Amino acid sequence: MRLFVAVNFPAALRDRLWAAAAPLCALAVPVRWVPAPALHLTLKFLGETPEGRLEELGRALDEAVAGVRSLPVTVAGFGAFPNAAHPSVVWAGVVTEPALELLQHGVEKVFGPLGFPPEGRPFRPHVTLGRARRGESAGAFRGLESVLEGLEWSETVNVPSIELMVSITGRTKKNDTGYEELRHGRLS
Repeated sequence: MRLFVAVNFPAALRDRLWAAAAPLCALAVPVRWVPAPALHLTLKFLGETPEGRLEELGRALDEAVAGVRSLPVTVAGFGAFPNAAHPSVVWAGVVTEPALELLQHGVEKVFGPLGFPPEGRPFRPHVTLGRARRGESAGAFRGLESVLEGLEWSETVNVPSIELMVSITGRTKKNDTGYEELRHGRLS
């Protein structure tokens, strides 16, 4: 099972974000766009994990959210990693607030001893809108940078929980998101 810990946004925010990003999808660039129902903020990628560890990971999720209050998260701005001229990921930004950083650090802290070491790079919260196809030339993304620079959108939502999620691939896909919630960690 390919697992990750995420913030799932309300459907209305996902739909408005996707509408704001529509000019990106209209470009003829080699990007696989994420469907609106699948838009989320990943706090920790766990990777391939045996199903037998779900109970243990659920307890870790509960520990990560213990005493953490519901928090506002602002999705604002657009960009690409590493850059718009030759991207690997096209994203919507998430404002890095101390409460969100503390929540993400708490997730890292409880999952680390379970064999999921901390990420080797700083936490850069974002919502993945699309992934560029590999092997494309930089010229294939012509126009992306100017569209990204021209987009403006911002919305704040109160986050009441985080979830342990599984990525569903291929024929076993049960819904249009490609993800399924396995465990819910409610913030106080």
